[in-house]
Amino acid sequence: MTFPRVLAAEWTKLTSVPAHLWLALGTVVVAAGTAYGLGAFVRPGDGRSGSWVVVSGFVLAQLGFLVLGAVAGTEDHTTGTARTTFAAVPRRWPVLGAQVVVTAVAAAVTAAAALGASYLATIPPRAGDAPALDLSVPGTPRALVGFVLVGVAFALLGLGLGALLRRPADALVTGVVLVFLLDLVLAGNPGRVTDTIGALLPSAGARLLEDDAALAVLDAATRGPRLGVWGGGAVVGTWVLVVLGAAAYRLRRHDVR
Repeated sequence: MTFPRVLAAEWTKLTSVPAHLWLALGTVVVAAGTAYGLGAFVRPGDGRSGSWVVVSGFVLAQLGFLVLGAVAGTEDHTTGTARTTFAAVPRRWPVLGAQVVVTAVAAAVTAAAALGASYLATIPPRAGDAPALDLSVPGTPRALVGFVLVGVAFALLGLGLGALLRRPADALVTGVVLVFLLDLVLAGNPGRVTDTIGALLPSAGARLLEDDAALAVLDAATRGPRLGVWGGGAVVGTWVLVVLGAAAYRLRRHDVR
């Protein structure tokens, strides 16, 4: 069983289930709809940039990326095909590696489509009172690319949690707590300790979606570490590597049921 064949098998498993395609489409629609809704309330004096209007739909779309990864990581275990899969690929790690590649590609395509749909959906607000999208504003290109990068990172985080915990509910609850709930709770109780913990959560990856001016404001307001331009990306990347490493260890050392 060569790796290209494992890769082809994992791609078939992901794309042959209609629910996965509907999930990707739902993520695109949610991102565009949220961006349109939030953009309609933005005014020039709010301090928001045109890039923020376009990428603002990520606030809800990130859940879709988490679900996509969690489904890919748990599907073999929930459908009972894990024994068959790992009987065909006894080394096991190539399966996880193929799932990483497939999930990253699927998430990147979904994120790019969501970004394009959000751009189109926010044309009316940006033609009205919302700021126009100006690529010359420092950090704007990074914010647009960051939408795709962080979407892929959250999908891989969901994949790692799914492969580690092997149950969709467990993976999703853990992912939502890490990405959503802890960040909200800590943001509501600012302080040196809470700001430091918040800066080290996966949600720090959302910093890549901010332009340079917004990042400067965030760093000036925090009592924790100032992560700079790419610090949030480094934090979420570390989370992805650690969780996937733990999933690989469990996959290699523990029984598959």
